[in-house]
Amino acid sequence: MSRVSTGPSEQPTTAHALLKRLREHGVEKVFGVVGREAASILFDEQDGIEFVLTRHEFTAGVAADVLARITGRPQACWATLGPGMTNLATGMATSALDRSPVIAMAAQSESHDIFPNDTHQCLDLVRIAEPISKYAVELERPHEITDLVDSAVTAAMTEPVGPSFISLPVDLLGSSEGIDLDADHGPARTPAKPINAVQPGWEEEADRAVALVREARNPVFVVGAAAIRAGAVPGIRALAERLDIPVITTYIAKGVLPQGHELNYGAVTGYMDGILSFPALENLFGPADVILTLGYDYAEDLRPSMWERGGAKRTVRVSPTANPVPRIYRPTVDVVTDVRAFVEHLDAGTADVPAKDRHDITALRERIAELLADPEGYADGMRVHQVIDSMNSVMEETAREGEGTIVSDIGFFRHYGVLFARADQPYGFLTSAGCSSFGYGIPAAIGAQLARPGQPTFLIAGDGGFHSNSADLETIARLGLPIITVVVNNDTNGLIELYQNIGHHRSHDPAIKFTGVDFVQLAQANGVDGTKATTREELLAALRKGVELGRPYLIEVPVNYEFTSGGFGALKI
Repeated sequence: MSRVSTGPSEQPTTAHALLKRLREHGVEKVFGVVGREAASILFDEQDGIEFVLTRHEFTAGVAADVLARITGRPQACWATLGPGMTNLATGMATSALDRSPVIAMAAQSESHDIFPNDTHQCLDLVRIAEPISKYAVELERPHEITDLVDSAVTAAMTEPVGPSFISLPVDLLGSSEGIDLDADHGPARTPAKPINAVQPGWEEEADRAVALVREARNPVFVVGAAAIRAGAVPGIRALAERLDIPVITTYIAKGVLPQGHELNYGAVTGYMDGILSFPALENLFGPADVILTLGYDYAEDLRPSMWERGGAKRTVRVSPTANPVPRIYRPTVDVVTDVRAFVEHLDAGTADVPAKDRHDITALRERIAELLADPEGYADGMRVHQVIDSMNSVMEETAREGEGTIVSDIGFFRHYGVLFARADQPYGFLTSAGCSSFGYGIPAAIGAQLARPGQPTFLIAGDGGFHSNSADLETIARLGLPIITVVVNNDTNGLIELYQNIGHHRSHDPAIKFTGVDFVQLAQANGVDGTKATTREELLAALRKGVELGRPYLIEVPVNYEFTSGGFGALKI
C-alpha cells in the first residue's frame, strides 16, 4: 500500500487520512469543484486517486454516479461549502434515485463558526443531505475520519445502494490532532457487491414462486438494475434460454440480453404506444400469465400498470429490499433476497420443466423495423428514430461484440432511446430513470467513458437539456475523452410541448421555445470539433468521422417531432 505524501516536514492531517481511506476502499476518482478548503487539502497527495475538475458540481455528482454504477465500486464527488453543496445536491439526488454507491463530500465553515443561515456561506449541510442520502454526518473530531469513511461506504453499498455524505469543517480538515496514518484501523472492508436485506425463510417464498413458474404457460421476466448489481445476469440469461422465457427490462437494465437475442423483448416506456402508433404494451404483456420482476425498482419508471395489460396475471417480486410501494404493486409472491440466489433457486427448482410457450411479438418487431428503416428526408428536420438508427449503425460498425455505450440526456428523445438504442451489455444504454434531471448527458458520458476507456461512447442530448450543462464540454475536451455527442435541436423543450398538446391541444411558446444556439460554434469554443448534419447520409458520415478522429466530437442535428400519432392521449400527467 502506497503511503500518502505529506512533504518533508508536514504533519499528516485529516485530509491525508481521508484520502488514504478512500483509496483503500477502491475509490479512484474524485469529481468536483474545490473552494477555499484548498488550503487544507491537495488531492494529489494520495497515489491512486485522481481529482477530476468539473465546471459544475452537478456534473461531478453524476459522473461519480455513472462511474460507480458501471464499476460496481464506490466513487466520490466533492463540493465546497454553501452553494457548492447545494449545486452538488442534484447530483446526489441522481445517485439516490438511480441507485449508485457514491461518497459525496463537502467542505463546511470552521467548526467554531458553524451557524447555519447566519455565517457567510454556512448552511446545515447534513440536513440538506439527509433526505437524499443513505448516510449523512459532519466530522466533529479529526481522528474519527477513518471510521466515518468506513460507515459511509457500508451505507452506500447497502441495497438500495446510493450516496453517503460527509461534511468537513475546513479547520478540522487541515488538523493534525490525533491523526496517525500508521494506526491500525483494520482493512477497508468494501463489500464485493451490494449488501442485501435478506429475509429469513426466503426459500419458502421462493418455492411458491417456483410452483407458479412450473404451472405457468407463458411467464415473462421483467428485469431491473438490482439484478445487474447482484451479478445475476448470466443466470437470468441461461434460465431464460432453457425455459424459453422472454426478458423485458427497465430503462437502465437494457443490455441484460444482447440487442439481437430472440428472447430480448426490449425495454419499455409509457410513451411507446404513441411513438410507434402501435399497441406495443398489449403485444408485450397481454398474453403473459405470470410476471417475475427480478430486481425491479419502482424508481426505474416501469409501472405495474404496464404489465397488467391483457388477462389476469400472477406476479412474483424478487428484490434485495422490502417492497416500498405495496399500494401500487401487490405481488402474488414477494421474495426478499439476493436476486442471484433466487435465480439459482428457480433454476434448480425447474430443472425438469420443459420450455414454455412464449408469445410472438413479430408484429411489434416489424413495426420497429419499419420505423427505423424510414428513408424519407424531411424538410423540417430529421426524425429522432432516424438519428438513433444512424447511431446504432455506427456503434455496430465500431464496437467490438458486447461493447459500446449509448448515453441519453433527458427529454422526449430519451424515450426513443429506450425503445431503439443499441445495448449489447448491461448498462450499454445509460439514462437517469429515477431523477431525470436536465443536463444529465454530459456527466454521464464522462463517467461512462472513464469506466470503459477502450469502448466507444455516444451521447444523444436535446438542445434544452444539453445547453443547461454545456459548460462541461470543456471538461470533455480537457480530459481528451473521445465522446461523440449528437445534439438533436428543435429549439424547444419537446416533451413539455407534448404535454401542452395533450392537456390543451395547443402549445404555449413562451414556456417551451428558445432562440437558436449554434451548437457547433459552442463546441468549438470549448475545444471540441463539430459539424451539422441534416440528413441520414450526413449524420452517418459525421458519426464515422468522429470515431476516426478519436477525440471529442459534436454533431448538431435539426429535428422535428410529430405529436399527432395515436397513443399519447392515454398518458397520465
